[in-house]
Amino acid sequence: MAARHERIDLMASENTLPPAEAHRFQDLLGYAEHGIASRVLAKKGTSNVTLFAFEKGQGLTEHTSPFDALVVVLEGAMTLHIGGKPVAAPPGSITRMPANVPHSLDADERTRMLLVMLRDPKPE
Repeated sequence: MAARHERIDLMASENTLPPAEAHRFQDLLGYAEHGIASRVLAKKGTSNVTLFAFEKGQGLTEHTSPFDALVVVLEGAMTLHIGGKPVAAPPGSITRMPANVPHSLDADERTRMLLVMLRDPKPE
């Protein structure tokens, strides 16, 4: 099994989701045999939306972020740890991870999720 934080970026472009079309998330990103697959779907200003695919047992190690983020579990299930508190995230769930609070993610099974980064605009 791959390291928990090994990551494979399949698409490096800032906006890879064609506009004005409906898409199935399963068609946008498959699972990687080794590592975590990710694809930036949209980036505008200081915010972005990224699709991730984790194999069972993979995850992201504890870290902090200076801005809020939303985790939307599309399929599978994850356990999030936010400020030391475990949060079960079943399919169809959405969880807000507050800024500056340590958090980590563990895939309880094969899981696809959206990560929505809610960054504050940079001061001008």
